[in-house]
Amino acid sequence: GGTACVVTGQPFDTAKVKMQTFPNMYKGLVDCFVKTYKQVGFRGFYKGTSPALVANIAENSVLFMCYGFCQQIVRRIVGVDRKTKLSDLQNAAAGSFASAFATLVLCPTELVKCRLQAMHEMQLSGKIIQGHNTVWSVVKGVIQKDGPLGFYRGLSSTLLREVPGYFFFFGGYELSRTFFASGRSKDELGPIPLLLSGGFGGSCLWIAVYPVDCVKSRIQVLSMAGKQAGFMGTFVTVVRTEGVLALYSGLTPTMIRAFVANGALFLAYEYSRKLLMKQIDSY
Repeated sequence: GGTACVVTGQPFDTAKVKMQTFPNMYKGLVDCFVKTYKQVGFRGFYKGTSPALVANIAENSVLFMCYGFCQQIVRRIVGVDRKTKLSDLQNAAAGSFASAFATLVLCPTELVKCRLQAMHEMQLSGKIIQGHNTVWSVVKGVIQKDGPLGFYRGLSSTLLREVPGYFFFFGGYELSRTFFASGRSKDELGPIPLLLSGGFGGSCLWIAVYPVDCVKSRIQVLSMAGKQAGFMGTFVTVVRTEGVLALYSGLTPTMIRAFVANGALFLAYEYSRKLLMKQIDSY
């Protein structure tokens, strides 16, 4: 599921990070794509793909594993049998709980991904003299400068994004599946309803938490150039100096990516889960 998400959405994610961190460099999505292609070529859209793959595979593996556990916790809290189907709201709460665990594996890999994606802009703006162009050089730079804890820069803003965001993510996904099921079992849904439901869930997540993600990207990328303020400090500085709309820079590629990538994520997740369940049942 995580692999499908990255393969389909990486170019839009790269544009998102660039536009969030340096909103004055780009007039919009098309301008960002054109300038990126002219300056660094097609490979520029896939900068940070390796850590993005690690991040998404790790995050979604932990997320969906913990989602199952958290569903059982929610069942205990509301006092129902472990086989009882949860409501869409209860599933949303379980997804929100699960995201807190996923954040711990996501934050370090996402920091490396974001820095690779915005490295060219950091050099152009003069914030750094020479950038690190490989995953290992970025990892080594973080360890040398800040130690192992340096990988958790932006942890609080990542948590602020993930916990409420995944409430809307799983809530939107389950609500959409309920709509398409129309009284039937959700497990009987075909690929198109699953794609649309995943896309709807992803769109709900990003609409709800986009300003938080913008602040997170800035903290993780700009901390390369020196000490960076925390979440509230960065948030206030952006609003005062650039206005509220700066927090929504890069929203267009994010919404395109959210629908396409999360549709692919849930489609791959549901079908791989069914395949694995069939394998288990056959033994």
